[in-house]
Amino acid sequence: MIKQKALIKIKEQRKNLISFNFNCTEIEEKQYNFEFTASKKNKNKIQTFFGKKGIKTVIQGNKETNEYLEINNILTENYSFTFLTENENVYDEYIGTDETGKGDFFGPLVIAGFYLKKTNQKRLKELGVKDSKELNDEKINKIASIIKKEFSDNYFILKLEPKEYNKLYEKYQNLNELLNRAHSMVIKKLLGNNQATVVITDKFSNKKLKIETEKKFDNTKFIQITKAEKYIGVAAASILARNEMNIWFEEKNKEGIDVIKGASDKVIDIAKRIYSDYGQENLSDFIKLHFKTTKKILEN
Repeated sequence: MIKQKALIKIKEQRKNLISFNFNCTEIEEKQYNFEFTASKKNKNKIQTFFGKKGIKTVIQGNKETNEYLEINNILTENYSFTFLTENENVYDEYIGTDETGKGDFFGPLVIAGFYLKKTNQKRLKELGVKDSKELNDEKINKIASIIKKEFSDNYFILKLEPKEYNKLYEKYQNLNELLNRAHSMVIKKLLGNNQATVVITDKFSNKKLKIETEKKFDNTKFIQITKAEKYIGVAAASILARNEMNIWFEEKNKEGIDVIKGASDKVIDIAKRIYSDYGQENLSDFIKLHFKTTKKILEN
């Protein structure tokens, strides 16, 4: 039956989006279609219609957002990705950095850096290194494992556990300032171990990145751009950061603590249970306290 085939298809679509860290509602059956909502920051409705003309999927949402484009790419299996080959020929060697976790209520903030040499670009492409947002967690973990094994001297990962993150945020009272400090630590570590003269960082704010480095690195060129994952060195850093985040969540789940990524209503329900089980004094071991979500939990 065509209706049954449509249900199987939308179940698979929902499963795929969840694997790419989208928060998805349960599937609802309507008169002529099945549908659910997928979101990270913006809500997008996925509808799979069934009828005499066959099965058709429609995405309802703001077509101008990156989320809409990402969903469209996932559902059509159009994982397009273009490296800036021209620029990478100019910068034969550089350090790329990226972070993950700043928008997640649970978990650490992770900043990773990767030192790219001209000689290892080809191998990274063979491994499938690209923007981590276009890879599911299984692929992320697999690629990261190989990178760590084959390029053990080329990367550095800084993981700020929630408790440490909360102390630093209390000190700086500004996320961008905290990110500046964290990226600086990663960059200084890598600059001290190699000959790179260029650093490319994904732009996380409208303010210029103020890298805290020593005078011996005065000749280093710092580049901060949006969508820096187009550079394969930054993409590698992004994958390493995501993998470290995945490890944290996997470890907590093994300990019987059911935490998830994102900042959805489900996250609030889980945080309330943790608050009930472990008390307010231990909340900082799991969450980022400055989120507005914390106030909602404590008030209830």
